Amino acid sequence: GQGVDEPLSATGFRQADAAGLFLSNVKFTHVFSSDLLRAKQTAAAILGKNRFCKDLEIKYDARLRERKYGVAEGRPLADLKAMAKDAGEQCPSFTPSGGETLDEVRERARDFFEFLCQLAVELEQKEQGKPGAPGRSSGTSGEQFVFPWTNHCSEAEPSSAGNGSSTVLDANILVVSHGAYMRNWIGYMVSDLNCTLPANLTKSQLSSVSPNTGVSHFIIKLENGNLLKPNITCVCLNQDSHL
Repeated sequence: GQGVDEPLSATGFRQADAAGLFLSNVKFTHVFSSDLLRAKQTAAAILGKNRFCKDLEIKYDARLRERKYGVAEGRPLADLKAMAKDAGEQCPSFTPSGGETLDEVRERARDFFEFLCQLAVELEQKEQGKPGAPGRSSGTSGEQFVFPWTNHCSEAEPSSAGNGSSTVLDANILVVSHGAYMRNWIGYMVSDLNCTLPANLTKSQLSSVSPNTGVSHFIIKLENGNLLKPNITCVCLNQDSHL
């Protein structure tokens, strides 16, 4: 939850370092993290292993915090399940006294996602406004990025048309958050925004919580800057081969 702001354990630091090595060749343009300590430390560890982005500023955002669990915060998961059972409900839909509902978490996720989309559109507009700037379709106006999960994910891996190089993106954004929050964010993208999923993804995988430092990768296309209808493709979900 939010109320217990503990640092990573020794295992957590090892996992964060492993994620950093896994993503070391990915050139990020922006990094956002929850403002809770464990997420801050994870984001810093990932950037610390990166070949290109060691000095990139991490921006902390309270909208990325874990779900608030009220009276259940700081207590074992078994206690939360017992509270849910006593209330005649099941996790994760059960909301403890003082906690956030799933709808409230999803609203936070929606707000942050729309903020990211607006950021990407503004970047594109700035690029187009530069004197003599080449058109994006020429393949020269954006950075190229190297993604490490070729052997682990669906065939939806991004690539430029036929030339085998990494796709040209306006922004390549690393977001470091928490398990229950991210499950709700992904649920929002699937149910509300019709995100395309890998063909081999099962329902149980879609509803499961990411392992610590699990990596999920989404490609977001905003045709003509249309913020209302983002085209979203999930390349991989809760990837954990680095662990």
